[in-house]
Amino acid sequence: MKIDLCVYSGYKIYPGHGRTLVKADGKSYKFLSSRTHKAHMLKRNPREITWTVLYRRKHKKGLEEETAKKRNKRTTKFQRAVVGATLQDIMAKRNQKPEVRKAQREQAVRAAKESKKTTKPSTGAKKAAPSAKAQKGQMKGQKNVKSAAPKVGGKR
Repeated sequence: MKIDLCVYSGYKIYPGHGRTLVKADGKSYKFLSSRTHKAHMLKRNPREITWTVLYRRKHKKGLEEETAKKRNKRTTKFQRAVVGATLQDIMAKRNQKPEVRKAQREQAVRAAKESKKTTKPSTGAKKAAPSAKAQKGQMKGQKNVKSAAPKVGGKR
């Protein structure tokens, strides 16, 4: 038993009831009664006709269930340690004064420049560049990438 919905009113149409309108472009419209059919043919907007489902939805009629609004839980800030740095390290770095942090950065840059100068005269200059990339990769931390499981079955 197939139950259709009226295009205009939104009510259920049971077998043996209603009428179908098929327009020249091939669209078919199912109406519950001649009342809905005539209203559609007169181009009346179902959102402005009080007895239709669309009107009741638009004007929020018959929604007794949802009287109390759902309250969203507040999101709480939570800090976790990052790979390669504990939470204490992160908090200590955050609480440092900008001058101290700037001095540390400059010192690290100087140390990097000096190490680069010492490796440049030798022929291993080309090998030094990939090691720098490897060090950066280790500092960032590796991502856990799962390999795809084999697909089972034929075409989908």
